[in-house]
Amino acid sequence: MIVETGATALFEEATAVDERRVLVLAGNRERGYEALESILDALPVPITETTLVGPEDRLRCEHLPQANASELLGTTRTVIALDAHEGLRPNALGKVVGAVDGGGLLVLLTPPLEEWPDRRGAFDGSLAVPPFSLDDVTGRFRTRLVETLRAHRGIGIVDLEAERIVDDGLTEPAPKRVDGSGESSLETPSNARFPADAYEACLTGDQRDAVEAFESLLEGDTAEDSEDQQRAVVLEADRGRGKSSAAGLAAGAFAADGLDVLVTAPRSRNAAELFDRAGELLGTLEADATIDGRTIETGSGGRVRYLEPATAVERIESAAGDDRGPADIVIVDEAAALPVSVLESLLAADRVAFATTIHGYEGAGRGFSVRFRDRLAESDHEVIERTLVEPIRYAAGDPVEVWAFRALLLDARPPVEPLVADATPETVAYRSLEPDDLLADDRLLREAFGLLVLAHYRTEPNDLARLLDAPNLEARALVHDGHVVSVALLAREGNLPPETRAMMYEGGRIRGNMLPDVLTSQLRDEAAGESAGLRVVRIATHHAARSRGLGSHLLERVREEFESVVDWLGTGFGATPGLLEFWRENGYRTVHVSTTRNDASGEYSSLMVAPTSDAGRKLHDRHADWFARRFPVLCTDALSDLEPDVARAVLRSVDADAAPELGLSAHDWRVVAGAAYGPGLFDADPGPFRDLVVRYFVENPDDVDLTAREERLLVLRALQGRPWEAVADRLEYHSSGQCMRALGGAFCPLVDKYGSDAALEVRERFLEE
Repeated sequence: MIVETGATALFEEATAVDERRVLVLAGNRERGYEALESILDALPVPITETTLVGPEDRLRCEHLPQANASELLGTTRTVIALDAHEGLRPNALGKVVGAVDGGGLLVLLTPPLEEWPDRRGAFDGSLAVPPFSLDDVTGRFRTRLVETLRAHRGIGIVDLEAERIVDDGLTEPAPKRVDGSGESSLETPSNARFPADAYEACLTGDQRDAVEAFESLLEGDTAEDSEDQQRAVVLEADRGRGKSSAAGLAAGAFAADGLDVLVTAPRSRNAAELFDRAGELLGTLEADATIDGRTIETGSGGRVRYLEPATAVERIESAAGDDRGPADIVIVDEAAALPVSVLESLLAADRVAFATTIHGYEGAGRGFSVRFRDRLAESDHEVIERTLVEPIRYAAGDPVEVWAFRALLLDARPPVEPLVADATPETVAYRSLEPDDLLADDRLLREAFGLLVLAHYRTEPNDLARLLDAPNLEARALVHDGHVVSVALLAREGNLPPETRAMMYEGGRIRGNMLPDVLTSQLRDEAAGESAGLRVVRIATHHAARSRGLGSHLLERVREEFESVVDWLGTGFGATPGLLEFWRENGYRTVHVSTTRNDASGEYSSLMVAPTSDAGRKLHDRHADWFARRFPVLCTDALSDLEPDVARAVLRSVDADAAPELGLSAHDWRVVAGAAYGPGLFDADPGPFRDLVVRYFVENPDDVDLTAREERLLVLRALQGRPWEAVADRLEYHSSGQCMRALGGAFCPLVDKYGSDAALEVRERFLEE
């Protein structure tokens, strides 16, 4: 009875002020479920508005395991119960909190709070990276989480073992003053092209402005506003601000006007709010709409339809260049939860909108804001951006949002610019960020984690737990006047026993050993996991202090600290010319490039190693040699679409000692020199040309002077074998013939540098003519 009374009071207060509340049922799991069932029976909430997130389907409501919590994105529930007895995924907690509606309740089923930090669950198992065991994983994240639960407003705590309410969670807020003017206080924009009903359905000024931004995707009606102009709209907001609803109102307005709207999202249920609002608007407009699942058709010939992301990309790319394309408008909801490569492909649409959440509820990191926004800026699309701040789903100042942001550091930020603006390698101090120090100093934790969040596309709530609890991770920082200006997250790898290495070689996978795993399983080197290494997982420098050598200084200090205790330092990242050059300048050398693009970055990943011992040098040397030998073949197969500037930077970041020997026969040299200085043809035998190109890029001689355009030509035609016409068009040669002559000219200095007597005889013969 006491539990039902407490839950009812929390729920009634949440409903009265349109906020959310949390109820923690701490104690025995079976007692927790008994209490939960009695609560659900007592609350006036339909079972269809309730979800259980946990390992077992124990209630009559919707059930999801924590691993599938992302299915709640774009949806709202009145009550969500999260069973954390067998472990808690921080990402899942973030997604679950974001799906609770105003007036709703999040129920957490936990062990006794005093014991919870010392309990080990499934997520902790994922942190037990070999050679570490589960006993090496700590409970600092849960310690901090429990502290926030006890400290924050709006969180009720029930001790099931003592059968008492520890904290009723009631905030006794002042009654909310309701604006009687309601929706009429939002004026329809002057010269609006959408129906007035679309704007009258908006609940905040932010939402109205977002709907208005969608009007830019309509075809222009003036000479200056060309129909061919590519446009994109970007809506950003924290959860509960109405971005999906705004997109739905715009979609309904487009369909009422006879336009075809293609909607995509990670899953169809993520777009549920969008379709609901589109259908409601079309009903208001009496647009004779018919709804069949995730397709809405109107009497004017318009429609709103959902396609899975892969299908949407396929339709858009196959229709590129058509007058109409697969749809008039493309809307991407929960965009940050999609891989950057998919988002990039969707830019093939002329008129496209992206709606995304800012602070990581997707659990997909910052791929949208860190990587994709750069791609969008480089595209031909004119971009209109709107940020929604006013909450709609729940009232401003909702205590559960405040708690979630602090508990998961969703709004973590590095120090403000003036505090680190004067930082240089001479003014900073190198320090270890010990987990206990981070747990005790919330400012230090927020600065370090905030820097990682803003600087990298994959940092997510799970990483906060890894930072605090994972036994294989180290964190190092440069601090300026006590504030974090540069930070590196480091992972111990390798040093694996023979049985583990054999398991990897035979197809098994192990956690947290990225470099040994790839070198063993993909490149068939069973000894790769024997030596001990330290991989730089993340490195970030405050934007106010970049280009001053701080990142390089941090790497130098890391090397000084660890070079005597590990055999190699390593890193892996989405390869770009700038990043490859940065790591090369810091002594790291490429040993592998992935043959598929990374889902999050949309780029091919490069693995680089800096040896610190004889064992590390042997590991590096054999893989550098193997890589230089196989790269030309990869360029005509898996890496045929690798950007030429990335290919150039990749080869230049290979150790010069790995430059392959030129085993060209006299005949091979006559073929190459004949194409360079005479009437010979590259197409007659491309093989010798490829060997020469790889040797040139890896050795990177100072006495060969080729332009960037000529080097790109070497990559596109000689290494990747792209058609002459495509290469000529890409590099802006007037014709294929001119492109062919340019390739011959690019090989002249290579013949001069590396050519045998046979090659030089051919050169002299044609120079004399």
